[in-house]
Amino acid sequence: MTAETQVTAQSVDPERRIAGLTSGGWRCAATAIAILVAVVLPWTLGSFQTFQITLVLFYAIAILGLNILTGFNGQFSLGHSAFFAIGAYTTAILVERYGVSTYLTIPVAGGLGFAAGFLFGFPALRLSGLYLALATFALSVATPQLLKYNHFEDFTGGVQGINLLKDSAPFDLPFSVDQWWYYVTLAITLFAFWMARNLINSRTGRAIMAIRDNPIAAATMGVNTALYKTLTFGVSALLTAVAGALSAIVVEYVAPDSFTFVLSVYFLIGLVIGGVGWIPGAVIGGAFVLYVPNLAEGISTGLAGVLFGVIILLVIYLMPSGAAGLVRLGITHLRRRLDRDNNKA
Repeated sequence: MTAETQVTAQSVDPERRIAGLTSGGWRCAATAIAILVAVVLPWTLGSFQTFQITLVLFYAIAILGLNILTGFNGQFSLGHSAFFAIGAYTTAILVERYGVSTYLTIPVAGGLGFAAGFLFGFPALRLSGLYLALATFALSVATPQLLKYNHFEDFTGGVQGINLLKDSAPFDLPFSVDQWWYYVTLAITLFAFWMARNLINSRTGRAIMAIRDNPIAAATMGVNTALYKTLTFGVSALLTAVAGALSAIVVEYVAPDSFTFVLSVYFLIGLVIGGVGWIPGAVIGGAFVLYVPNLAEGISTGLAGVLFGVIILLVIYLMPSGAAGLVRLGITHLRRRLDRDNNKA
């Protein structure tokens, strides 16, 4: 190695170390800390707080599903409450009507969600933008009415819905019912996020994002846009249906009015708040759609909706890129600070 090469290497190495610290190293450290906190959390909280965090987790899975479709593939959806309902009712019907194991109903719900999303994706191929939004809006509006339909009451319970009873921890494990289902939901959430990350970083993920950025160019490069768009719809619906199945188990109740268009709007709000196209943001979005409406209602019951809207406007105004933009800003600040410290040294 020549002296010139050594000087060049020495000048580059600190930057590489900084990049490693603020990218891969930061991600690994943050992920490890987050998982550790999540594992310990139920032992520091009461039963109701544990229940609430479980709600955040399955909301995060649903928002993650929407993020894959909208954030990474560019297909706008206002109908994810329908896929959430498919998962919830699949679990409720199989458990209460047919005595199927609660645990087995979760993958079945995911499979039915994938099938529904994949099939809906075919007619949606001809739609984009506002027209796709309108089609998915129609889906979310129609679903509660179908669940109330007289001919389906034997399965869906009609307006009254279906009550469930969640299983306690098996093998005499030292967990309360809420703690056990928190850990089950946490495990499924971690798997869903791991799967989503691997999907986005794979060749398939690059094709999905290429379609979002420029569908004509992607097709020219040999990407089967029709197949990838329908598959993305299916995967998105799969995750949302799994979240719906978990909601039926954890809440122990399903009813048509729980899956209205408003739920789709909440998912969209969570996506925007967490950051479109940022996978970890789904957790932040899930926490937002659960806790902020409760906070607004605690301030003023009569003006809860108004306060919730004002809070959303303030957050979007202050953080137009959502939590993702705030994190990127923090990383940039840290990188600059490390650069300054390195230059002083």
